[in-house]
Amino acid sequence: MKAIIPVAGAGMRLRPLTYTQPKPLIPVAGKPIISFIVDQLIELGVSDFIFIIGYLGEKIREYIERVYPQLDTVFVNQEERMGSAHAIWLARDHYVDAGEIMIFFGDAIIDADLSEFVDSRVSCIGVKTVEDPRQFGVVEQDSEGNIRGLIEKPTIPRSNLAMVGCYKIREVQKFIEACAHNLEHKIRSIGEYPLTDALARMLEWGVELRTIRVDNWFDCGRREVLLQTNAIFLDRPGFATDDPPPYDNSIIIHPVHIGKDCIISNSIVGPHVTVGANTKLENAIVSDSIIGDYARIHDIVLRKSVVGNDASIGGMRQSLNIGDNTEIDFGG
Repeated sequence: MKAIIPVAGAGMRLRPLTYTQPKPLIPVAGKPIISFIVDQLIELGVSDFIFIIGYLGEKIREYIERVYPQLDTVFVNQEERMGSAHAIWLARDHYVDAGEIMIFFGDAIIDADLSEFVDSRVSCIGVKTVEDPRQFGVVEQDSEGNIRGLIEKPTIPRSNLAMVGCYKIREVQKFIEACAHNLEHKIRSIGEYPLTDALARMLEWGVELRTIRVDNWFDCGRREVLLQTNAIFLDRPGFATDDPPPYDNSIIIHPVHIGKDCIISNSIVGPHVTVGANTKLENAIVSDSIIGDYARIHDIVLRKSVVGNDASIGGMRQSLNIGDNTEIDFGG
């Protein structure tokens, strides 16, 4: 089995954070998003990985090679972003002889027991019911649960069963042919060649596909979901910093994750805060936030914020003289 992880996207919805930081390397509870995926696959026994890189791809390559030197890795560059099926098709020479492949998109965290994927005797698609499926690939099923259609980002969805970005393909050669067919005949959806359409072609050709429902799925492409995911995982064992060192005149409200070599003084940190390594906080109150490495936060109150690496922010203290029966709102 080989794992294919497309990570070529630009993370447009997380700008300006992703101008210099690829989305898969953004930390959640002290751990980059891509590590959640790689670690899950390693636990399943996967050691051969193909990464489709593009935007800021060298940063992803450097991280993977430094943190996971034991893995057999291949990096394929998607110079022109033409969709996920196009990206995976570009790497076909590296998995054409594989018995089966696992595909995981590198910007979402799947919270599920993935052994069901490994044990499945047929190709399968991870799915979850969502309120608004218009931004996702959608699975249409009949009353008996058989897949009858796969539609990419439908304007009027006929199902609320969204594909969550994890797949197992047993018919590898058929998959490559399906991608090639859509590319050759310029069969696009919303101007791209999505994986949804390649799987739909396989279904049309008689390949059996089944759905596997996942417990939770965190599509970390929006700030509010990113922060929500950070809080959820900090509440779980193994992610928060259980015994942080004493900091100068500061209060730590758990759960938080604080990286190495941080300097914190005259501050209140937490709850649900991830602080990167070598970051300095002075005279600050920070809650429900993610702060990157080598950042400096001073003289400020932050909540529900994402601050990138090497960023500096501060200077928002007020000195007030307020009379009776006065209400002041600084925008909450």
